[in-house]
Amino acid sequence: MSASPASAVARHRVPVLGRNAAQPRERFDRRLDEILAHATAVFCDKGYDAASMRDLSRATGMSLAGLYYYFESKEKLLYLIQKHTFQTILAKLRARLEGVADPEQKLRVLIQNHVAYFLANEQAMKVLSHEDEALKNGYGSEVRAIKRQYYRICLGLVEDVARARGLEFPSRIAVLSLFGMMNWIYTWYNPRVDADAGALARQMSELFLTGLLGRTLRRRSRRQSMTR
Repeated sequence: MSASPASAVARHRVPVLGRNAAQPRERFDRRLDEILAHATAVFCDKGYDAASMRDLSRATGMSLAGLYYYFESKEKLLYLIQKHTFQTILAKLRARLEGVADPEQKLRVLIQNHVAYFLANEQAMKVLSHEDEALKNGYGSEVRAIKRQYYRICLGLVEDVARARGLEFPSRIAVLSLFGMMNWIYTWYNPRVDADAGALARQMSELFLTGLLGRTLRRRSRRQSMTR
């Protein structure tokens, strides 16, 4: 899940050079990351529909012919942006969940991972939110499959919390509400007045878990404050 997006782009076009084969690949990966960052900025500024391959060519510094050679269309670039983003956030989440046993703490890890990643990549977050339905055919299906993996992980974590506490609530609504709270951060977040990613994730975790667990969580918080 953490593979470079270069694996989806013209792998056969990079020559094999024996012991030095890794060097062209690394350069290609770095260049691809730069191109995707520039393309993300263009889609964020202009919107996917209004952006042209010529706009993307100017932003990335590639010739129009070179851009078409490697990416075929602006849809391919949007696909790579979305795929890379979701694969990265999934890989980071799975790594951070290793060794965490407590259901509530796992959910806090998910919130922290999501908030931290998207505050560091606000343009990508805006593109993903605004261009959610832009990808068609195989591209759209592949990205939706990755998103479903992420949704199922979150759903499982929420249901684990419910089982651990012996509670019943609509887990699907809870998960979608959580994503709604996290995914629109870029529309209001102001680093001059709002907390940093870590503190903001903790605040969101408390709000969400308090809503799920109600008085149980509030009583525990009071007990903890009395013993400090």
